[in-house]
Amino acid sequence: MCRFNSLKSCKETFSVPSLNRFILSVKQWVEKTNSKGIIAKAGRYGGTYAHKDIAFEFATWVSPQFKLYLLKEFQRLKEEEQAQLGWRAKRELSKINYRIHTDAIRQNLIPVEVTPAQAGIIYAEEADVLNVAMFGMTARMWREQNPGLKGNIRDYASINELICLSNMENLNAVFIDQGIPQGERLVRLNRIAIQQMRVLEDDGGRKLLE
Repeated sequence: MCRFNSLKSCKETFSVPSLNRFILSVKQWVEKTNSKGIIAKAGRYGGTYAHKDIAFEFATWVSPQFKLYLLKEFQRLKEEEQAQLGWRAKRELSKINYRIHTDAIRQNLIPVEVTPAQAGIIYAEEADVLNVAMFGMTARMWREQNPGLKGNIRDYASINELICLSNMENLNAVFIDQGIPQGERLVRLNRIAIQQMRVLEDDGGRKLLE
């Protein structure tokens, strides 16, 4: 940012035609405009140093190609940011619905007399019902196939898969409350997963999600 000491100094500084060949050294600019954000140093280790915003603006003025590249890169980064935000939102939604799912398991499938370790096995089995219905494999199978990846299978799911998984968690909670056996629930959930993924992915290429 720069600030002129007076209107007179502004007129004196720009009293020449506004052409690209108009020459004003950085040192002159700083002295005449009381500029901040740009520094000129003389000597062996001297040079011109500017705030990144000033540097970008200068580079876009010098090179139209760089300006186009900068605009395209900005658009790409914003699109990636929006996609990541969408994924995180769906992942959090899936976690919330998973609490509904585990509550149904606790109330209907876990006897009071079981130990915490035994209860953990039941929770894991029901989580794998969803994993198999959605991804075609258990959590253990995924870890064995992807030893170099951190996290779990759901951390690598697409937005559409997370939406479908969230729906299935709610449905499985209802099925558990209704007393439907695990095997039958798995078959139903798998059919629902296939149907919902077809709609979400859309064979015609129509984008349902932004």
